[in-house]
Amino acid sequence: MIEIINLCKSFNDHLVLDNLNLTINTGETMVIIGRSGCGKSVLLKHIIGIMKPDSGQVIIDGEDIVRMSEKELNNLRLKFGMLFQGAALFDSLTVSENVGFSLRERRFEDTLINTRIGECLGMVGLKGIEDLKPSELSGGMRKRVGLARAICTNPQIVLYDEPTTGVDPIMADAVNDLIIDLSKKLNITSIVVTHDMVSAYKIATRIAMLYKGKIVEVGTPEEIKNTKNPIVHQFIMGLALGPITEES
Repeated sequence: MIEIINLCKSFNDHLVLDNLNLTINTGETMVIIGRSGCGKSVLLKHIIGIMKPDSGQVIIDGEDIVRMSEKELNNLRLKFGMLFQGAALFDSLTVSENVGFSLRERRFEDTLINTRIGECLGMVGLKGIEDLKPSELSGGMRKRVGLARAICTNPQIVLYDEPTTGVDPIMADAVNDLIIDLSKKLNITSIVVTHDMVSAYKIATRIAMLYKGKIVEVGTPEEIKNTKNPIVHQFIMGLALGPITEES
């Protein structure tokens, strides 16, 4: 589904992505781990075409999106859904208006939109809250509304940016279960950026670690748990001492 080849991106003199390579298979859940500020969200923005690399390729479904026009990119983005960190709901809109936002932007018929909103809220266990505002919801409910919005357009690929941040461990586990369930039911390819290793081990088909602009290891959850790579081992164990320092 997605092949990233020799991707490079710098901001001023700061190299964030350094000849990064990663292949994501159709239907799998790829979890990307790494330290804060290491470039995980920058990588997501390249995959969806919000950012252009300095060099390299991002091939989605056989097409290199780096060379696409803005019109072509807009059409490609119809394949994507995204759950933002903190859900990023529009405070002034109701739950129904938030979930159906993309469909209304694309001028679908109201009957179809309302049916689809009901289906998606049902899939995340939130039927009957269509008229509430985000301020009336708990953190976990806002996450689930964000997820309903992400899947409302029947995407082939869903990007998750820190999906369990800001919720308690019980709700985090419920979010993990939803990601697994939706991935199976909808046969979507999922890319998840997270620091939460409990979540990573539970939801991932494979885990990739980003360090100093490169993917330094890719493996199944079991392979990552048993890694011999000292950088990956230090990160997953949360150890202060090791090759990863404050400067790196």
